Amino acid sequence: MGNTIGFWNVISPASISCTPPSQKFRRDVTKCFFLGIISIPPFANYLVFLLMYLFPRQLLIRHFWTPKQQIDFLHIYHDIRKKSHPEVLSYLEKVIPLISDEGLRWHMTELCTKIRRGTHPAIQEILALRKSFSNHPLGMNQLHASQIKALSRAMLLTTYLPSPLLRHRLKTHTTVIHQLDKALAKLGINQLTDQEVKSACYLRGLNSTLIAEERCRTWLAEWLQISCNLKEAELSLLLHNVVLLSTNYIGTRR
Repeated sequence: MGNTIGFWNVISPASISCTPPSQKFRRDVTKCFFLGIISIPPFANYLVFLLMYLFPRQLLIRHFWTPKQQIDFLHIYHDIRKKSHPEVLSYLEKVIPLISDEGLRWHMTELCTKIRRGTHPAIQEILALRKSFSNHPLGMNQLHASQIKALSRAMLLTTYLPSPLLRHRLKTHTTVIHQLDKALAKLGINQLTDQEVKSACYLRGLNSTLIAEERCRTWLAEWLQISCNLKEAELSLLLHNVVLLSTNYIGTRR
């Protein structure tokens, strides 16, 4: 624990706001490995160059994307994860009768109705549901396989793995974000550049390419207030917050 605390004390603003390095590294290595394999046959390098030209998003690491490609590809990735939002909300509505506490059932119904109507929820409306996400039916270990896959798409993680592995990856990914949130709250959002704020918002589910910097800072402050009030057993709510807090935020719809 002491080493962990020391690590967060010296971590840089950029590293606590952007995509976890291990996730970027795995994606880049996968692309490089694929290109290396298909370039082995004689004269295949000509085919490799053609494929990189035709499919830059799939084959080139982001350092080789043009500024316009970076914006366009971020839109594409967000459109992919946005398709999972209705499925995540439908699951929440479906399990409302399974929530034992009558007050929590009412809060969940109100929250889902508000989001369906296009309203951005308040922080306290989300935090009021903490207990319902700590055990059956919405605890991390109790989520159905279909919801695990939908949340994986919302986090831009692969769904082509067995459910136990998908659940483990979501747990790990959410825990890392929770730790980053604590470090970021300690550092202060005002210490981040505009680009770092936008990167932090995008990682947490918001299509920040469409929103002004000040609006991004406001949204990130809301996210951090929710995250820093959650215990480890309630991290399923933080995972669902990728959908709950981003779906209807001002300026996110094109």
